[in-house]
Amino acid sequence: MTSLAFGRALCAMVTPFTESGALDVAGAQRLADHLVARGCDGLVLSGTTGESPTTTDEEKSTLITAVREAVGDRATLIAGVGTADTRHTLELALAAEKAGADGLLLTAPYYSRPPQDAVEAHFLEVADATALPLTVYDIPSRTGTRVEPETMLRLSDHPRIVAVKDCSYDLLSTQRILARTNLAYYAGCDEQILPLLAIGATGYVSTVANVAPAQVRAVLDTFDAGPATAATRAQRALLPLIEQMMAGPLPGTVTAKALLTALGLPSGPVRAPLLPASEQTTRELLDTYEQLSATAAA
Repeated sequence: MTSLAFGRALCAMVTPFTESGALDVAGAQRLADHLVARGCDGLVLSGTTGESPTTTDEEKSTLITAVREAVGDRATLIAGVGTADTRHTLELALAAEKAGADGLLLTAPYYSRPPQDAVEAHFLEVADATALPLTVYDIPSRTGTRVEPETMLRLSDHPRIVAVKDCSYDLLSTQRILARTNLAYYAGCDEQILPLLAIGATGYVSTVANVAPAQVRAVLDTFDAGPATAATRAQRALLPLIEQMMAGPLPGTVTAKALLTALGLPSGPVRAPLLPASEQTTRELLDTYEQLSATAAA
């Protein structure tokens, strides 16, 4: 699989739960089908937005199998397997491959804050152990450890390390790596979709796409079609929803699930330690979403 075969319009899908807190398999299938039908050509499962720290290994594998059954070959499935433990990460990677994932999403190990040679060894060990292509997820705000540009350049030599989900907020380093490698870059932060496309990124992995998949896809499509001013308008139209969902005090998982529930789509509660959005926050999210929908329909 080439990196582009991951797709370009990827959604970091929430993991739906039942009201009792169990994995909602049927809900996950319905949500996945909904997202793919509205322009997502790839789904990232069990990532940050998918509440991976609070789902079990068995739930992660069940989710992959169920979503594959729902979407077939209409979308690629990328499995989040990042943990603080290389041994556990390897186990999840092999289980994801067995369950039917097309690729892996892997963070730097968190909490222990390993130095760069250990970060590199972690990625290489996983890449050597599986046949699946691997996306490096660079999100130092959550892991506490940056995948430094020189480390990324060395990792790019591995034939199965093919892509980056970029939440580094370092456009200079991103441009350097894009200029010197064949890595496919995906904007991992919704407010950076258009800026990263403009410097050569392949696409995005979006949390906001859970609730507005077509509108997020419009940024990509208008950028491809030109002129650039159309893509700018599409990105700016999304900005109020991006800001409300991603830049406030609540994690994107919480805001996405609140809005999905308000829209009657599968979502369910978040798992502790996360807490649900308040009724007022949910109303505000819904108001912003409806304004975006009205603008898109005009």
